[in-house]
Amino acid sequence: MPGIPKLSLVEGSFEELASELATYLDSLKGEGSTVSSDITPLLVTPDPEQPEASGKEKETDKDAVLKKLVTSSSALNGAPERELQAAYNLLIHLISQSEEPENYLPPVCRNLTAPITSSPQNGTGIALGILGTLFNTLQPDDETRYHVLLAIVELVKRSASYETIRPQLANIDSWLSEWEMEPSESRKLYMAISDSASTARYPEESYIYLLKALRTLESEPATPEAREMSLKALRSALQSEKHFDFQDLTALDTIQSLRKSDETWSELLDVFVDQTFEDLADFKEANDTFIADSKLDEDVLDRKMRLLTLTTLAAQASENRTISYAQIAKSLRVSDDDTEMWVIDCIRSGLVEGKLSQQKQEFLIHRATHRTFGEKQWREVASRLDIWRASLTNVLAVIRQQKEEYVREKEAELSGATGGEFGGRAQYRGRNNRNQPLTLDME
Repeated sequence: MPGIPKLSLVEGSFEELASELATYLDSLKGEGSTVSSDITPLLVTPDPEQPEASGKEKETDKDAVLKKLVTSSSALNGAPERELQAAYNLLIHLISQSEEPENYLPPVCRNLTAPITSSPQNGTGIALGILGTLFNTLQPDDETRYHVLLAIVELVKRSASYETIRPQLANIDSWLSEWEMEPSESRKLYMAISDSASTARYPEESYIYLLKALRTLESEPATPEAREMSLKALRSALQSEKHFDFQDLTALDTIQSLRKSDETWSELLDVFVDQTFEDLADFKEANDTFIADSKLDEDVLDRKMRLLTLTTLAAQASENRTISYAQIAKSLRVSDDDTEMWVIDCIRSGLVEGKLSQQKQEFLIHRATHRTFGEKQWREVASRLDIWRASLTNVLAVIRQQKEEYVREKEAELSGATGGEFGGRAQYRGRNNRNQPLTLDME
């Protein structure tokens, strides 16, 4: 694995800098700390007055030194604010000289996610600066970047500063692929991002990363972890005011496993997949305390189900593509006066497009979203394509007929101008004065 590029210009040999950092750690840890005395026997400092080493002399055991330094490095979180970043940079510089720096950076990242006791106000910002620099200096394919990014996400969650990493998260899938992370490690990072987005009140983005985490469990859909995450995703989708398509959930094996472990949750999902507000009312009547016990917002569920019911009505409308106000009010169980409000709300949600007619008391549908897309919908698409093809055939026939008539008229005009059945050549003689008649001589 390639080493870490230098973060800054640090003068001195490994032995000198390690001894300096050990002494600093002892000063932070206080009386009784033995970091410096522990590493001194491990350090071999060449004597400048002696000839160059023959290659047989003892060398510094860098790994043993780094283990002791990294083990004690949590004390750096108590360093004065003005010295904190320099001290961590020195530690990272020493780690970069190891042949396997990935063994030492994860503990350092964990230290940086812990509270900076010497700077409660600015500590998070300083830690993010150190981690950001470290992430950018690692090689793109270095899997150690994973641990650094995980620490960054944890800090972002704590400081509610999710916006600072949003642009970079577009690369998360390619990064994980490049680092060749295990599904469990990818899942841990996805969940951390999801929690961070949720804390910053980005519910839709939180849901997206939660689904990504769920997909890493497709090979083991019935585990307790899969069940817990599936219920979390289902609850998030149901409570979201903007999420109306549930096929992203039903396509997951982990969600399908709920049919055995959590039948009531599965029934509720089925209602929102392709059923109506009346079915939701029946569900609530049959499971009178389920919604309250599950800490679901009933008002949010009712609103969403009314919009989805109206979407279904629009998608199933007859050939004239209209729905009466009375039908809408009955299906949504609302008053006639509220019908237009619900139609407008459905249009704003992007589920339907159309035009309201107060005079005719109906809604003319221009477009409607299908909640599910199966064999029935494919047949409908095929039927509409046949109608469209027949219409185009008729249009082409009319155009062809008009073209043929135009050609015949032109041929008739040309035939008359050239003498028609008499043949020969026509010559026109005339004057510039339009009042004078033209004479036609045939040769």
